[in-house]
Amino acid sequence: MITACFVSLLDPLPLTSVYPIPLQRINMVRGRTEMRRIENPTSRQVTFSKRRNGLLKKAFELSVLCEAEIGLIVFSPRGKLYEFSSSSMLKTIERYKMNNKEMIINSKSTEQNIEQWKKDTDLMSKKIDALEDSKRKLMGENLESCSTEELHELEIQLEQSISKVRGRKNHLLEEQVVQLKERERVLLEENALLQKQEGHTTSLLWKEPLLCLNTSKEVGPQCDNKGMDVETELYVGWPGGGRTQQLLKG
Repeated sequence: MITACFVSLLDPLPLTSVYPIPLQRINMVRGRTEMRRIENPTSRQVTFSKRRNGLLKKAFELSVLCEAEIGLIVFSPRGKLYEFSSSSMLKTIERYKMNNKEMIINSKSTEQNIEQWKKDTDLMSKKIDALEDSKRKLMGENLESCSTEELHELEIQLEQSISKVRGRKNHLLEEQVVQLKERERVLLEENALLQKQEGHTTSLLWKEPLLCLNTSKEVGPQCDNKGMDVETELYVGWPGGGRTQQLLKG
């Protein structure tokens, strides 16, 4: 005889009141349940009822304790529906559909971006290969596969490149010449300024008054042989003329 019992979510009954446990099994340690299909239909139905009630109870507790929006749908092996919803099952399902739709759209967008990135990468790789091949040809390598027209175009490109290089070189040389001329001009101005200052200093030296100091004392041993007496007299005037010249002659 099978006794069926549905546990209420609002006032759950202990399982011991529905399925009495023998006293001799109270102290036994509960073994680990093997996760596989229960072959006995009666045991399978009993296990389904117990696990279903426990699942509904946990869903109710989670919705109350954490204010979570929960929608739980369970179909029995015979196709009977059991459900639990913290608010409204239809609203919860619609919310799930909207969220799932956004996830699908984001997933498609990500896939499209990945495909576009792959195409861009392939295109960039081809451009790099073409540039490398052109560079090798400009360096005179891998010319065996070139036709006459390709060689002619390559020659034109080289001539244009050489012309640009020469133009740039001439421009730099012209800039250097301008800089050297500017430096020469500055040096010439500095040289002229120095010469002007030197001439002004020499002119000042020649224009200073001459101070002549004559003394009656003997000058020294070098003057003893001449036996000359020097008169002490101060005279202000230009050298080589006037009173000084007369004194020298005397």
